[in-house]
This record gives sequence, structure tokens and C-alpha cells, in this order.
Amino acid sequence: MPVGKVKFYDEDKGFGFIAGEDGEEVFLHASALGEGVTVKPGSRVEYGVADGRRGKAALSVRVLEPAKVSAVRAARRPVDEMAMIVEDLIKVLDTAGNGLRKGHYPNAQSSRQISQLLRKVADDLDA
Repeated sequence: MPVGKVKFYDEDKGFGFIAGEDGEEVFLHASALGEGVTVKPGSRVEYGVADGRRGKAALSVRVLEPAKVSAVRAARRPVDEMAMIVEDLIKVLDTAGNGLRKGHYPNAQSSRQISQLLRKVADDLDA
């Protein structure tokens, strides 16, 4: 089985890419990971390969070594960019809070967007 490192992976979208030791990039879909398994850029993985519609895709991915903290931190957003994101999130939460004070929960679409934003910012800060 080939071995490589996760080059990119977006948990929200459920896909990414693995850079194989042979230099070949392989598409990584969330369905190739076991239940409860998460990967981050820099994770060393072993995987099977199948020809997909758009090229090679990883199958049965097994994490050999989790990403080192330095590799994950290197992929972090710049501090000034994160500051702007957090400030925008505060504005969104403030709007939701004002609506709650008036006795109104956010509508379903707004609630989903807020929860996605919170998860993404938490993941970015936790990296």
C-alpha cells in the first residue's frame, strides 16, 4: 500500500489531497477515512488507490502518524486575518444575541451558518 502525507483536508467539505512518497497526488474523500478518524495537513497515512472519474482516489486510509503540531501550525491563517475573522464572527453573534433578547431564535439557515462559522473558527484557533 502506498504511503504519503495529507497535503490538504477540509473537514467541512469532506475532501482533500494526499501527497504520496512517489510524488503523486491522490484525492482524499471523507468516505475513505474510518468512522471517527480525522486527518490534518501533515498526517502520515497509508492508503489504497483506485481510479476515479477525475483521477486517482484514496481508499481505506489508515493514519500512521498524526500531524506534528509544527506542521499544523504552519498551515494556520495569519494572525491579522484571524483577528478580522473573529471580529466578523462577533458581529454575527451580536446580531443573533439581539434577536434572542427580543424573543426570536435565528431562522434555520442563519443557525446553520452560525454553527458552521463557530466550528471553523474553533478548528482554526485549536490548530
